[in-house]
Amino acid sequence: MLERLQKILARQGIASRRGAEELILAGKIKVNGRIAKIGEKYDEEEDEIEVDGKKLMKNEKRKMKNNGNSNFVYYLLNKPRGYECSLVARHGDKLAVDLVPKFPRVWTVGRLDKNSRGLLILTNDGKLTEELTHPKFEHEKEYEVLVNKPLTNDFFRRMQKGVALSEGLARADKIRQLGDKKFSLTLHQGWKRQIRRMCESLGYRTIDLVRVRVGKWRLGNLREGKFRKINGCHPEERERRRIS
Repeated sequence: MLERLQKILARQGIASRRGAEELILAGKIKVNGRIAKIGEKYDEEEDEIEVDGKKLMKNEKRKMKNNGNSNFVYYLLNKPRGYECSLVARHGDKLAVDLVPKFPRVWTVGRLDKNSRGLLILTNDGKLTEELTHPKFEHEKEYEVLVNKPLTNDFFRRMQKGVALSEGLARADKIRQLGDKKFSLTLHQGWKRQIRRMCESLGYRTIDLVRVRVGKWRLGNLREGKFRKINGCHPEERERRRIS
């Protein structure tokens, strides 16, 4: 069956669909000896797909090798400032994926920009990735933010009412003051550099931004640059638990 290459790579645990696009654009994926291009479709069983020169295992052989067992892994990482959430290093960038075990290969679920730090989930589970990143699931993300000048009541009012960005109206689900220049923010939107841009629109510059929670997972006392294994849970599994 013909499928987009990004979907095949995600199912095989090579990368998320976004990460697969990065690998394709970087020329790291070949199909039948030819460098692949974005948007092309292939048959996982018929075509020879290579990632960095290593051939992917055919789907049926992979199932036999796994013997029906899940090879999914889940890491919670405290990402330091200066690390990129990408699978391809450009211009000597440091990558968040290099802070966790190299095998099995994982990717970052969503992104934290290079100058932000805190909780980042990495996995090779495409279903969980889709659930945590797709807007329809509305998973909360909580941040602690330090800005360059004292906060005002008007700032909090406008953050809750909504700030106009190019994608639409960006609005805080919850916001509370933690200090003269520091606040906690919870939202389910996930636009690029959203919090920094919201603050900039209101005349504030972000000095420090730390993500402390994604859905049910909290950063806790995990040290910066360190990771721990966590338990992943599919939507189907949660539904079975709820019914039972």
